[in-house]
Amino acid sequence: SMTLSRLTEAKRRLLELLKRRGATSATELAEALGLTDVAIRQHLGALEEKGLVASEPHSPGGHIRGRGRPAVAWSLTELGGEIFPDRHADLTVELLQVMRKTLGEEALLRIVEVRAKDQVTLYKKRVPARGSLRKRVESLAAQRTAEGYMAEVVQEKPGRYLLIEHHCPICDAAKCCQGLCRAELDVFRKTLGRGVTIERIEHLLSEGDRCVYRIEKK
Repeated sequence: SMTLSRLTEAKRRLLELLKRRGATSATELAEALGLTDVAIRQHLGALEEKGLVASEPHSPGGHIRGRGRPAVAWSLTELGGEIFPDRHADLTVELLQVMRKTLGEEALLRIVEVRAKDQVTLYKKRVPARGSLRKRVESLAAQRTAEGYMAEVVQEKPGRYLLIEHHCPICDAAKCCQGLCRAELDVFRKTLGRGVTIERIEHLLSEGDRCVYRIEKK
């Protein structure tokens, strides 16, 4: 994914200006950054190719500018907004550390248990109680993908499936609080019910490249 540090100084300043100002014309951007119109348009074109900025016709006060064309306003796309530092993960880890320090390890594990119960309630709504194991595991994978885990299902043999999660959106928190990972396995077991066995055969936090769960009928 693109980060600010991988952009040139001029492009970084340009994105920061759009972040602060919102929709702005190329001429105004050039003036604010002390660049020529030609240079600003080159930067905007390159950023547009990367999907970080987009333009739309914009006529302030309804005036039609030069050669009968409305001025174009540039703004950040959603992707462009995402490259600004986000400290959600840091904050989560800090909060977990503070909970551990002030409330103790047992209280922290109780909090994790309550979260797991809530997850089971939600997952049971999303995963059908009946139907083929494949369909049920695919519903679970769809729910996990919606949560950012990039999950897919691979059939190992009839009646035996691998649930593969290519990304862990809570990795930093899970490193800080191993209970989150242990709870995950329990949540899957409770969601899929008694007739199914689940084991984690690869684990991102134990030298694995991803988390893989083997799921089969008992």
